[in-house]
Amino acid sequence: MLQTRHRRALSAALAATMATAVAAWTLVATAVQAAVTGCQVTYTVPSQWSGGFTGNIVIRNLGDPLTAWTLRWTFPAAGQAVTQGWSAAYTHSGSQVTAVNMGYNGSLGTNASTTIGFNGAWTTANPIPTAFTLNNVACTGTPSTASPAPPSSSPSASPRPSASPSVSPSASPRPSTSLSSPPTSGWNPPSNLVAPLNEVWSHYQSTYPQLLTFRNYGWDQVMAGGGRINYCVRWDSSARVSAALRDQIHAALKRQFKKWMDVMAGHNGWPYAEVPVNVVGWAVRDRATLEWTDNSVDIYVNDIRENAPQCSEPCGRFFHQDDNYSGCPGGAAHHYDMSLWLTAGFGGGAGGDWGQRMGSEYFTGALNSENIHIYLHEVGHTFGLDDFYDWTPTGQCCFIMKAGSATSITEFDKWMLRDFWRHLKNRWGY
Repeated sequence: MLQTRHRRALSAALAATMATAVAAWTLVATAVQAAVTGCQVTYTVPSQWSGGFTGNIVIRNLGDPLTAWTLRWTFPAAGQAVTQGWSAAYTHSGSQVTAVNMGYNGSLGTNASTTIGFNGAWTTANPIPTAFTLNNVACTGTPSTASPAPPSSSPSASPRPSASPSVSPSASPRPSTSLSSPPTSGWNPPSNLVAPLNEVWSHYQSTYPQLLTFRNYGWDQVMAGGGRINYCVRWDSSARVSAALRDQIHAALKRQFKKWMDVMAGHNGWPYAEVPVNVVGWAVRDRATLEWTDNSVDIYVNDIRENAPQCSEPCGRFFHQDDNYSGCPGGAAHHYDMSLWLTAGFGGGAGGDWGQRMGSEYFTGALNSENIHIYLHEVGHTFGLDDFYDWTPTGQCCFIMKAGSATSITEFDKWMLRDFWRHLKNRWGY
C-alpha cells in the first residue's frame, strides 16, 4: 500500500514572492517518500483427513509498517474452502479467499509476522495455493520500492526521491531461511538414518522454513520458560467436567508431553533433564460446565476466540512473545505457552506453536492409553516437525509424524526431533 507523506510549508504572509513559492514547492517535492512494499507468505497443511484439513499461514511484512492488512489467495482446486478460521475474519467469493486482520494483529512492523489459521474442506485434491497478495501487493518474498508521482499542484517536474531510498528496509538484513552447517560433535544417529534425516531437513528448508524465522515454536517456549511449559485447556464442549476428570486430563497431558521431552534428555547439549508441564487455566463457555470449586487453576468464562473459549489473551505467549505478561490477572506465573484445545465432535487434529487441537471425546476416551497418538503427532508440529502426506524419507515406512502410520514415537521421530535441535541450538548459545 503506497503511503505518500507531504510536509507542508507555512508562509508567514499571504503575499509571497515567486522565489519563495518555488522554494516551498521544492520542499514539498523532496519530502515525498517512496513507499516500500513487500510480503512473504508461508502456507502449510499441518493436518489433513478425508474431506478436511487444517491450514496454517504465516504472514511476514517486508515493507513499511502496516496498521491493517487484507490477505487474499485463490484455491487452485474445486471444492477447497475455508470452513472455520481463527486470527482473521474470512470471506469467500468462489474460490477466492479474503482474510482481514483482527483488532489485535493488524499492526505489522517491518519484518514483523503474524500467524493465522483455519479448518478447511476439499473434495478431489488439496493443493497448496501458489499466489498471495497482502493489501493488493503480490507476496513474492522480497521488498520493492515504488516512487509516488509528484503533487498534482506542482508547477514543474520536481526532483523525485531515489528508487532505492536509504530508509528502505531492504538495506537491513532479513531473517535467514537457512542456518550455517550445524556442529557434528554430539551428533551420532544410526548410520541408516543419516540420509533420511538429511532429506527431512533439506525438504523443510525448501518448503516452509518458518521455524527459522518465527520464534514461538515449542523450542522457544521451553527456553523462555527455563525448562517449563504452561498450558491452558480450551474446553470447547458442553460436557461437564468433574474435578476427577480434570485431574485425569492434566495427568494424561503431562505424561504424553513428557514422551517427547524424554527424547531430548541428555542429548547433544539439551539443558533440561525434564520439562515439567503445569496446567494454569481452563476456558469454558459456561462456568457450570466445570464441577469443582477449588482454585487450583484459573477459570475463564465465555472469553470467545475462533468461536471457542480461550484463556485470557494477556496471559498467552501466542499474543505476548516478548514475555510481557503485565496484563495477566495472575501475573507471569499464570501465563500459558500453549493450549490443549478439546472440541466436541472434532475429527483428526491440528497443531502449531499455539498448541494442539483434537476431539474432546477422543482425548478423554484415551486418558489411560499408553500413547494418545493424535496428541503426540500434533506436539511434533508444535516443535516444527513436518507432515509427510506427499513423500516418505528414504528407507522409512511408519512413524508418528506420518499420520496414520504409527501410534507411538518411533526411533525415526526421535532422531528428527534431535536433528531439529542440532540445527537450532546455537540460537540459545548451545
